[in-house]
Amino acid sequence: MALLELKGITAGYGKNIILRDFNLQVERGHFVSLLGSSGCGKTTTLRLIAGFSQPQAGSVVFDGRDITHVPLHKRNFGFVFQSYALFPHMTVFDNVAFGLKMRKVGREETRKRVMDMLELVDLTGFEKRYPREMSGGQRQRVALARAMVIRPDLMLFDEPLSNLDAKLRVKMRVEIRRIQQELGFTAIYVTHDQEECFAISDEVAIMNRGVIEQMDAPAHIFNRPRTEFIAHFVGFENFFDIHRAEGAWKTENGSPLILPADRPGGRFRACIRPEDIKIHSCGEACENAVAGEVLVTTFLGRNVQYNVRTALGEFTVKTDQSIVYSIGSRVQLELSANKIILIDPITT
Repeated sequence: MALLELKGITAGYGKNIILRDFNLQVERGHFVSLLGSSGCGKTTTLRLIAGFSQPQAGSVVFDGRDITHVPLHKRNFGFVFQSYALFPHMTVFDNVAFGLKMRKVGREETRKRVMDMLELVDLTGFEKRYPREMSGGQRQRVALARAMVIRPDLMLFDEPLSNLDAKLRVKMRVEIRRIQQELGFTAIYVTHDQEECFAISDEVAIMNRGVIEQMDAPAHIFNRPRTEFIAHFVGFENFFDIHRAEGAWKTENGSPLILPADRPGGRFRACIRPEDIKIHSCGEACENAVAGEVLVTTFLGRNVQYNVRTALGEFTVKTDQSIVYSIGSRVQLELSANKIILIDPITT
């Protein structure tokens, strides 16, 4: 049984419905990220789990218990926010100890747990400092220690790294993942940063307009998107239609296409990444060839990007600089068979 379940949730703000018949399951010990653009419903989902708001319909179940109407302070959940939310007049020690004092934990036990947590987040020796005397990364680690010191049943992260610079974000996400694996806690992490959540998550739920389009391991989503929306989200830029005719796959203009695996169904939307297309001179023999004309050439440092007009539509291709094609060049595009992904079946 899943540790956390959201069942048939409808939620929003007044008449503005954000989630409708929304369902989510999180297994014990898993690090799950909610990923999507602004307005997709990820923050609303986190607020429901935390207890900041309640759904209009449906239920939130934690460890077999319905907590839909259990108030925030009675859910033993830890929170790490975008803004750190540290008390500026308190030392690091007192900030971390705050939750323990609210729970009336004894002085010696509080000191031991706070110091152990500061050691875990590599802040030993900082206990007498104030937040204003620390860097952004150090303050975020204080916030992390404060959330974990109460030994929460669930950790909730709301875009915790968005205020940090790019280099520090990478360092902090590694630290969060290290600590989560060391302690084994269950976590829900909200972000709009694809690289960040793919790097630290056991599972990623990509949301779109209040529904989960796909929830899976990061590698599965990256390599096997199920819908065109997900494919766009993870870097596929070239889309075209294919169909089965006389036992073989063909493009819409009737050209044969070789695919490594069969799929039931007659017509599909297919996609391929720009870096998985090889570009050849016109007339050069190759598998899954699509003829085209170079419209735009863009220098990208190590690579060159080409926009190529074909009978299947415009393709984006990224390749090395071994041969550079000028605008107007006639070329052959080779669509690597094992890199073509079939996504949405076409039913009309």
